[in-house]
Amino acid sequence: MDYKEIIKQEFIKSMGDPVYFMKKYCMIQHPIRGRVNFNLYPFQEKVLKYFKDNEYNIVLKSRQLGISTLVAGYALWMMIFYKDKNILVIATKQDTAKNLVTKVRFMYDNLPAWLQIKTVEHNKLSLRLSNGSQIKAVSAASDAGRSEALSLLVIDEAAFIEENKIDPIWTSAQQTLSTGGHAIILSTPNGVGNFFHRMWVKAETAENNFLPIKLPWTVHPERNQEWRDEQDKLLGPKEASQECDCDFLSSGANVFDMDLVQWYEKAHIQDPIEKRGIGQNYWIWEYPDYSRDYVILADVARGDGADYSTFHILDIEEIKQVAEFKGQLGTKDFGNMLHAVGTEWNNALLVIDNASMGWATIQQILDKNYDNIYYSIKDDLGNIDHYIGNSYDLIDRSKLTPGFTISSKNRPLIISKLDAYLREKAIVLRSKRTIEEFKTFIWKNGRPEAQVGYNDDLVIPLAIGVYLRDTTLTFMKQGQDLSRATIAGFTKPAAFDGVYSPQNPHNNPWKMDDGRGGHHDLDWLLK
Repeated sequence: MDYKEIIKQEFIKSMGDPVYFMKKYCMIQHPIRGRVNFNLYPFQEKVLKYFKDNEYNIVLKSRQLGISTLVAGYALWMMIFYKDKNILVIATKQDTAKNLVTKVRFMYDNLPAWLQIKTVEHNKLSLRLSNGSQIKAVSAASDAGRSEALSLLVIDEAAFIEENKIDPIWTSAQQTLSTGGHAIILSTPNGVGNFFHRMWVKAETAENNFLPIKLPWTVHPERNQEWRDEQDKLLGPKEASQECDCDFLSSGANVFDMDLVQWYEKAHIQDPIEKRGIGQNYWIWEYPDYSRDYVILADVARGDGADYSTFHILDIEEIKQVAEFKGQLGTKDFGNMLHAVGTEWNNALLVIDNASMGWATIQQILDKNYDNIYYSIKDDLGNIDHYIGNSYDLIDRSKLTPGFTISSKNRPLIISKLDAYLREKAIVLRSKRTIEEFKTFIWKNGRPEAQVGYNDDLVIPLAIGVYLRDTTLTFMKQGQDLSRATIAGFTKPAAFDGVYSPQNPHNNPWKMDDGRGGHHDLDWLLK
């Protein structure tokens, strides 16, 4: 067989099999060994076949598995053996996208001459061949890829691209890929709720066209537990879990410990025993026990937007979630609902966030003369000594305001208190809706809040509840205990035998002789 025939056969074989092409003809830059042949590991060969056989692939990967290099080799294979292939690489920063193009250029420059096609453009950000095929690197700008018909879209480190950038990119890419283009989205995890996580979850449940490819550190044949333990030392357990284990929950900037959130998910989540209301949004796990005290913690929304009006009902003593609501109601309708629910739950204490739309709901409840609404001090820091030191009278409401006021001063304390309760496993939470909000409650610019596109409408009122239980409500209970202790110090009537009823008024321990033939009934102190 002559030389030209050998080249022809090799060309045909390489064109039909990207694994063969890469292993035989592609060179890579190894960080330690320098320029070496791209000898693919078995897991890399398998992934490459997925790329070839499926139009849409999403890769959840560990660090340093060579997947970006594999994508580069696949892109070069398309460019060499097919005309007019337009490949776009998008990443968080232009330098990150440029790295992948650099790998393509290095492989191209080291191909045998008979595989190289004349270049029309060859620079740090692009490589364009005379057969019309090209690859280009861009940063995640909102207009990336908008006007180009793409053969292959690569989104690198997709979990780290800001939501306001990645969503427009993907929306515009739908049209440019509609003519038969392929897409590869790859990333290490970065928490839950972001674009990459949403696409991965949908891929796993077959709600989109992506093939999910999960590559934890264990797929690499040269890594063992000793290597994994070393990553904990080098990166720290949290960062190592993100970079090595493909674990969404342990990655990201979550406010609450995701291991604890998972524990609550397994230990406490229950289906409600009853669902009520329009849309069955009012969930109940226990019915009112008239020997128990309850608090209702409410957050008010407009009723017509993306956020929700919510409330939790907690058993105050056991710190147990017994009911929950999450729905979209008008402010007056929500006020009517809270009034009815509060009455049903033993005239429960209503704690309503009085920010913005909260006032309309509070006023509706006040107009109905509900007598157990929480009032707060405008500069409330949740410190019991603060109340006592300033001689605040919680019965005299002239210096108070109805509802709970969240401020820049007390918000960190509120969230910190909920975090403490979760860590101590001191609260019983039964709602899947609440747990799901924990997963997307993150630190953003130093402020704890819901991730973009998600809500914290259940997190905030719950945090207010446990915060008040350890602060204001404790102060109020201390006042009741003080009243009881004071009353217990009085001399009880001689006829008192420990049994009091309306039919036996002489046995009332709280009815005291006033020394002038009359009496004082001190039972009001305990109310």
